[in-house]
Amino acid sequence: MTDPHHPVPAVAVTGATGRLGGRVAHRLSAAGVAQRLLVRDSSRAPRLPAATAAVAPFADRAAVRAALTGVDRVLMVSASETPDRVEQHRAFVDAAAEAGVTHLVYISFFGASPDATFTLARDHHATEEHIRASGLAHTFLRDNLYADFTPHLAGEDGVIRGPAGEGRAAVVAQDDIADAATAVLLAAPDHAGATYDLTGPEALTLDEVAGVITEVTGRATTYQRETREEAYRSRAAYGAPDWQLDAWVSTYTAIANGELSGVTDHVERLTGHPATSLAEVLRRAG
Repeated sequence: MTDPHHPVPAVAVTGATGRLGGRVAHRLSAAGVAQRLLVRDSSRAPRLPAATAAVAPFADRAAVRAALTGVDRVLMVSASETPDRVEQHRAFVDAAAEAGVTHLVYISFFGASPDATFTLARDHHATEEHIRASGLAHTFLRDNLYADFTPHLAGEDGVIRGPAGEGRAAVVAQDDIADAATAVLLAAPDHAGATYDLTGPEALTLDEVAGVITEVTGRATTYQRETREEAYRSRAAYGAPDWQLDAWVSTYTAIANGELSGVTDHVERLTGHPATSLAEVLRRAG
């Protein structure tokens, strides 16, 4: 359904209280787009012109269906990491289809496949398959690892530990992802059925990542190689469930296996500007 008072059809954004969804919501607001913000806590929703908040957890199909009624396009930022995340995603997609949504833009992960090394990339593949089966027009944005998050890979001692070996990752800026998602939402029919791999401008080893962090932030950071077994042992003290440990460790083994090393021009194709380097991301973060 198109709002006659706005040149762009109404859009819904999930995860609007988070780093990525919030970025997109602000960009859409700046473009004058009417939007509905789907959140778990309305008190935390951004206060933006022409934006209304609706409490609609992914798994609550009735709430999602009500929140998306009359909405043309939806940005679906994947839910928080939980054992039932795929089931939550499926419930959301089904509710979106029932509500009459025209186009769904899903934030997926680079190399999503049923046999991806990174365990959560398999969840993204399962979600993509359900979206395809739903009949909804869709666009998949497959993000590489977030460049913004790389400083947090290091422990308090400034050491990044993991079994990534000499592998590389084409880490991507969250601002670039938000720019790309906004561009797709504003011209959704042009991107129906498309899958975009969003990466930074270069693929870096974790030694190189540590070097950039050290140079830009002044915080001495190094990378220490672990075996897979050492990685599990070094994380055992956190008391995390097995599925979470698998996800943490497989982030690094996916890098080691070369599954995150691809570099594309998709950020520039969608946004009109080059992908942002890790050094620039860290400089902007200040």
